[in-house]
Amino acid sequence: MSDEIKHECGIALIRLRKPLEYYRLKYGTWQYGINKLYVMMEKQHNRGQDGAGAVGVKVNVSPGQEYIFRHRSIDPNPIRDVFAKIFKEFNHAQQNFQQAFHDPTWAKANLPFAGELYLGHLRYGTYGRNSVESTHPVMRQNNWRSRNLVLAGNFNLTNVDELFNLLVGLGQFPKGFNDTVTILEKVGHFLDEENELLFRQYKNEGYANVDISPLIEKNIDIRKVLERASRDWDGGYTIGGIIGHGDAFVARDPWGIRPAYYYADEEIVVVASERPVIQTVMNVGWNSVSEIKPGHALIVKMDGTYKEELVRVPQKRSSCSFERIYFSRGSDRDIYKERKKLGFLLAPAILKAINNDLKNTVFSFIPNTAETAYLGMMEGIRADLLQWKKEKIHALGDKMTEDEIGEIISIQPRMEKIAIKDVKMRTFIADDSSRDDLVGHVYDVTYGVVENHEDTLVVIDDSIVRGTTLKQSILKSLDRLKPKKIIIISSAPQIRYPDCYGIDMAILGKFVAFEAAIALLKEQGKSGVIDEVYRKCKEQQHLPKEEMVNYVKEIYKPFSDEDISGKIARLLKPATCHAEVQIVYQSVENLHIACPNDLGDWYFTGDYPTPGGNKVVNTSFINYIEGIAGRAY
Repeated sequence: MSDEIKHECGIALIRLRKPLEYYRLKYGTWQYGINKLYVMMEKQHNRGQDGAGAVGVKVNVSPGQEYIFRHRSIDPNPIRDVFAKIFKEFNHAQQNFQQAFHDPTWAKANLPFAGELYLGHLRYGTYGRNSVESTHPVMRQNNWRSRNLVLAGNFNLTNVDELFNLLVGLGQFPKGFNDTVTILEKVGHFLDEENELLFRQYKNEGYANVDISPLIEKNIDIRKVLERASRDWDGGYTIGGIIGHGDAFVARDPWGIRPAYYYADEEIVVVASERPVIQTVMNVGWNSVSEIKPGHALIVKMDGTYKEELVRVPQKRSSCSFERIYFSRGSDRDIYKERKKLGFLLAPAILKAINNDLKNTVFSFIPNTAETAYLGMMEGIRADLLQWKKEKIHALGDKMTEDEIGEIISIQPRMEKIAIKDVKMRTFIADDSSRDDLVGHVYDVTYGVVENHEDTLVVIDDSIVRGTTLKQSILKSLDRLKPKKIIIISSAPQIRYPDCYGIDMAILGKFVAFEAAIALLKEQGKSGVIDEVYRKCKEQQHLPKEEMVNYVKEIYKPFSDEDISGKIARLLKPATCHAEVQIVYQSVENLHIACPNDLGDWYFTGDYPTPGGNKVVNTSFINYIEGIAGRAY
């Protein structure tokens, strides 16, 4: 994606199912668990670079012994910083207690993070301050182990205001107005209630207080806690948690918006936001890794047993298609195939745009994340070319000559590495014109492969959100090659509506597709549509979210996809660009063909899976008209 878009966070959970001594004997170190956590977080560093955190929990320790440990960081390299702190303590102990250090019993009794249970988090901040306090895992502490709660998640809730008021109604005094605090306190409230219920039960049965705590820890119903806590949540989430005594869970929203996968064997249970991370770290096959089903939670008890349990009734599956297009690692088998398919399906539209003139067309991609879609695009071009060759040869009939056949079969698409991101330019220059000139040199280009004023240059991108980088940098750089025409291909459809489930795309006015539709309405004397949509949005502003309608769809209704694509091309073409510019987008229909199991497409269609989505797009449009900055939830 040429535009920089921050997005979904990543989680990693590890539960060792054997004593630490087992791992020392089999793998040569009791640090097996923390080592796996480190690699899993590094393999997911693409999911969050604003901050990182890790928690370690020791299971079955004696009273008076510390058992929960946490490090968080917002360092420029937060993962490295977190684990440098953890391993600094290990290295210090190894230098000073050489013999004892290798003894798992000594390590567990004396060293932080020498335990059986770990939870790690990588943060991309879509909202709030980028501070250590905003970094996960977050904690709710108590003097009873079974009331201690640690949470880390990949989530955004659309109804924080409602949930905040519910907490106040319970008698709480939340210390913050955001979804992290809301989720922590909501789960914590029902965790407290479950503890109280069990305490009263065992007290009535005649147990002494000292005997009740172990019984609570053994029998606490995490599924019931999550069911009650999440009942009113509207949004996308994958939430990992640890209870102080050693229970752990990862819960997924009922629409399957945010991803979560797990692997378990007799030694370990691991959970991550992406499948290939687990495959690589655990060296297991694709079929060995399971997806946590929407509306379910993987619950791991303090004794190491685990079970996937229903927490909320699953809804129509709406898993995020942007995971498939861009965000997740392309090394996942399915995602790799889907990205290639996205490119493949664009071939007919591309051939139409170039009038089937392959002789005078050069194909490339930008940025590097679009390479897989590029490979698929070229497969599609070659497939169409093969059919064209067959038809040409058949048309020659008996009169064909070797030269004619040779000329036909020699035709091949021209594929080149055109653009390279040469350097990350810093915006330390205050003057606008100087800064724009600097940004225009972010990409370097390959000279000598495009025929001046004769060739068409076709370049595929993952998606086009704001179009800022295209206008300020990419198109200027490509124009230096002096092509007759530049065609930018987007493997994603037009992004028309804000996201509210984890991606940093919350402000409607920043989408170039929305900007194009508004401009077309004004140019064609249809500004009344804008006023009417604003009126309808204002009228339903105070309705319950369940009754709201996405009237913003009416902004796009008067125009075809091609109308809006054409206006986008005109908006993004730099004043200094000499080449003709055209933009070709993926269709929503082809997106669903390529990604049949991940149909979350609200950013393209406005069809939000939860009622809160309509509330967000409604508020976002009102904010646009009224000039209110910031996100709409």
